[in-house]
Amino acid sequence: MDTKEFLDKIEQSDMVLVGLGEDFDGTRRLRHQADYRGVCERLKAEGLSWLIPAWSEYCLVQEGEHVAEAALDRLDALLTGKNHFMVSVSTNSRIARRERVVMPCGSVVRKQCSAGCGDVLPEVAEEEQEALKVVFRRLASGNPKTEPISLGICPDCGAPLILNNIYAENYNENGYLDRWKLYMKWLQGTLNHRLLVLELGVGMQFPTVIRWPFEKTAFFNQKAYFCRVNENLYQLTKELAGKGCGISEDAVAWLTRL
Repeated sequence: MDTKEFLDKIEQSDMVLVGLGEDFDGTRRLRHQADYRGVCERLKAEGLSWLIPAWSEYCLVQEGEHVAEAALDRLDALLTGKNHFMVSVSTNSRIARRERVVMPCGSVVRKQCSAGCGDVLPEVAEEEQEALKVVFRRLASGNPKTEPISLGICPDCGAPLILNNIYAENYNENGYLDRWKLYMKWLQGTLNHRLLVLELGVGMQFPTVIRWPFEKTAFFNQKAYFCRVNENLYQLTKELAGKGCGISEDAVAWLTRL
């Protein structure tokens, strides 16, 4: 599918369902860097895996690259005036700032009780973001000791607060469930409408969140068109033959070029 054909598909659609995958975390390139990988392993070993998404964003910003910023700007432009909803398994903070998005894997912008209790999930304050940057700078410099990290304490049980994402040992899903209900209601309204299902950079790490449900949605909606963009996992199921296309490209780069 060329650019004009795709833009025509968006123009002709009544509704657009967008799935944003792991590619929007921007870690593909970082994984080739020994220093980055070393800190990730260290955080895992110290029970601080919930910091890895924030560490990844920090590293990309230090290199002068905001995570998928140009691609997300282009997506915003494409969706202007369109009835749409996004589902993201990326923890990218830029995605988390949107209104019409649900992020079942969490992000780096909210906090939760490390024990998993409570319904209060406050936003990470600016001074706390700066404190995390100090920790990351010291980790990046090879400091052998991880600095104490304080994001406050849980008002219910007194346990430390941590970032609310799926890498937390006791991940609190209340951070996204309200948005999930809105998404489910929106999805019910897509039946019998011209629906463009756009899946971008979604791998097989969390297939039950986007990949398989999106296929099902496209299959049952007779007016749906499915577009899957993935460098390696771009193939469509036989059930979607004639109802979509698979594009073998890096989704972030492809979207930026549109």
